[in-house]
Amino acid sequence: MNRTRFRTITLGLMVAPLALGLAACGKKDETTAAPTAGAPIANIAAPAGKSWADVIEKTSEGGYRMGNPNAPIKLVEYGALSCSHCAEFAKESFEKMRDDYVASGRVSYELRYFMLNALDIPASLLAECGQTEAVIPLSEQFWAWQPKLFENMQAAGKDRLAAIDALPKEKQLGAIAEVAGMTEFFSSRGIARDQANACLADTAKAKALADQTQKASEEFNVTGTPTFIINGNNVGSMSWADLEPKLKEAGAR
Repeated sequence: MNRTRFRTITLGLMVAPLALGLAACGKKDETTAAPTAGAPIANIAAPAGKSWADVIEKTSEGGYRMGNPNAPIKLVEYGALSCSHCAEFAKESFEKMRDDYVASGRVSYELRYFMLNALDIPASLLAECGQTEAVIPLSEQFWAWQPKLFENMQAAGKDRLAAIDALPKEKQLGAIAEVAGMTEFFSSRGIARDQANACLADTAKAKALADQTQKASEEFNVTGTPTFIINGNNVGSMSWADLEPKLKEAGAR
């Protein structure tokens, strides 16, 4: 994919506060602090008839949290749907994290979207277009499908990308979603095209995603994805093999 050319689509209508393309996928951040080591924490039972892994709620910070809302270990991932390192992390971690950590009630997992470039805005809007409980599963599926996204963008060619750049700002998100294959991807998973078009036209939501990215940069020094926060402390950008011991150190053992 011609990333330099594509990043010229700045989408100024809804993301003026954000300089898209300046953050990095997989950049190693300096950590602000290590999570406090804790004693082993016992499993916390879910409400009768439920599993903590099935409890997904939107948070006041704009993220989507899976698990016990009062879990003593709170893991936040700042992730970008266009980030290949996020896709690798999802492949390595999701089932084990859900089944061994979130389901225990000791750890909650919250996904907060971080905008790396112009691809992330329509992808995130579409992932959030359906029911709240579908957002995290759809994100995991999108990361698995991500190689096809880049194939589609490569196949589009410079002329088609230039045509998108020339469109009125309010039409660019839909055009990006179409050429990248996002519209078809989400349509096959229950987000009808009319519904998708309405979500892509939600400029207030798009700006909220940009603001969320800006806030992450300012409050947690997030400069790349995936970046992980444990109990309010930035522990950096890393693989599941490096993150799992940090969860254990915090008491999930």
